[in-house]
Parts: sequence; C-alpha cells; structure tokens
Amino acid sequence: MAVYTEVTDDDLSAFLARYDVGTLVAYKGIAEGVENTNYLVQTTQARFILTLYEARVAPEDLPFFLGLMEHVAKRGVSCPRPVHATDGSVLSKLAGRTAAFVTFLDGFSIKKPRADHCHKLGRALAEFHLAAADFPRTRANALGEAGWHPLFDKFRSRSDEIVPGLQQLIHDELNLLDATWPRTLPRGVIHADLFPDNVFFLGDRLSGLIDFYFACNDALAYDVAICLNAWCFEQDYAFNLTKGRALLEGYDSVRKLSPAERAAMPILTRGAAVRFLLTRSYDWLNRPANALVTPHNPFDYVRRLRFHQTVRSISAYGLDEAA
Repeated sequence: MAVYTEVTDDDLSAFLARYDVGTLVAYKGIAEGVENTNYLVQTTQARFILTLYEARVAPEDLPFFLGLMEHVAKRGVSCPRPVHATDGSVLSKLAGRTAAFVTFLDGFSIKKPRADHCHKLGRALAEFHLAAADFPRTRANALGEAGWHPLFDKFRSRSDEIVPGLQQLIHDELNLLDATWPRTLPRGVIHADLFPDNVFFLGDRLSGLIDFYFACNDALAYDVAICLNAWCFEQDYAFNLTKGRALLEGYDSVRKLSPAERAAMPILTRGAAVRFLLTRSYDWLNRPANALVTPHNPFDYVRRLRFHQTVRSISAYGLDEAA
C-alpha cells in the first residue's frame, strides 16, 4: 500500500455517494507498501479501505482480484470484501484512476513474528489455498519464472549500483533456475505476497489476510516458499529454524505437502528470493518522484538468497523430507 494519487474531499464525497455507506467523516493516506494508492476512509457508518490502482496493476486483472476476495470470504477466509455500489458494480473511477472500496479488517501486522505467529500463518495460507481451489477465474503469474528475465533486462546495466556483483549474481541464479525450476507441482490460486504486513492479528489470534493484488495461479508450494522468505529470517539475515518448522507444520496440518513439493522447496525458496530481489531492485532504481512511499532495500534478498544457495533439503527449513 502507498499514496501516489491525491484525492480531494469533494471528489471522495462524490465517490461515496455511489455507495450505501453513509457520508464522509475523515480519510487519510496509508503509506505502507509500494503498489497502489490506499486511503483509510471513515464514514458515518463504518471504516473502509479505498484503493486507487496505479500503473503496475492491469485493469483486466481487477475482476480476478476482487472476485477472489469475495469467493474465499464466503468460504471462511477472513479478508476484506469488496463493497458493491448501489448499481451493483465493484469498480469505479476516482481522481483519474480505477478505484475499489473494500471493508476494513480489524487487527494489526506483526513487526517481529514469533514461531506461534508463523504456525498460524502457515495454517491460514493452507486454508486460503483450499478455499480458492474452486475459484473459476484464472490469472497467470506475471512475476513468475517466465517474467524474471524480462524484468532483469529492465535494470541489468544498473544493478551493480545497488551492490557490486549483483548483476552477475542474478544472471547466474536465473540460469540455474531455468534449468531446475519444478513445473509439475500441484497448482492453484496463490496469494503470492503474504508478507507480515499483509497478515493481521488481534492479540494472538490471526484476524485476517489482506492485499490480494499479486494473487495468481501457480504452484501452491511456491506460496509457501514466499512465506518462508518473508517470515523466517531475523534482522541479521539468519534463518530461524524454529519459525520455519512452525510455518511448515502449520501449513502441513491443513494441506499436506506432497513428497514432490517437499523435494522442490530448496529451489522454490531460491526462486522466491530472486523474484523479490528483482522487483525490489527495479523499484529501488526507479523511485517515483513525490510519492509517499519508501522502497524496500533489495539487499535483504541478496542475503536470503545466499542462505538458500546452501540448502539441499526441506529439513533445513524444519520439515522432514518424507510426507
């Protein structure tokens, strides 16, 4: 989440008139994240999140994202639900952007996840995968393996400005992933961005998942690999085996990882690290002027990748190789 597009009081009030949500009381921009413009909106009835979709989000993908949120919510996943306008639509225009209005989810993100948070996250991820299993729409992963080379080409010549040797590191890793990437694992809808700031807790209870705007169809175990990267490294970049075991056991308690998925995890975690290294590197070198947004430091994922390069078995992440 971020703020790239400013919205005036009058424009927002006119926008809200299309919904049966009361009148505007207050609103403020949400600075976290890097993709879309988001506002917390308070009306006389409730709180909501207003999202204005920026350039990286393709308009044709929005029915997938919003439909997915409604679909999994009906199946018990706690997440924001799109609010329908009085004419039934879930998309509108505001400040020159396509916009959507969703319900507010109570809770807060955990800055320093513990093992118990990781276990609950693993369970929630598996429950989401099962809830989305019969979602009828499909969306290719634009930031999946097929998109990594084209993205790298956009900043290859400048990559060593981030850290010396980064160009060669990414080049070599992409070649290895091309040769070893698993392409026959169980597939379905994945969240693809379930970082701690996209998971809310109330006390020790996981209260819900947010930000579905990278969701797509891909290997389910790849979503697990993304979470291992996002949840289980400490501030000194050391992998926390206790957290890894908790996350994997939480997931496995709801949806059992197959032997093939377990065997592929060391490659999947490397691929997940490369995916975020690529997008963070691109954003680091192409910061929008005057945006209320702070790009993530890509070097975090250099250190994660270095760890994954040493791993030969899922046991290094805390789970037995045998299902």
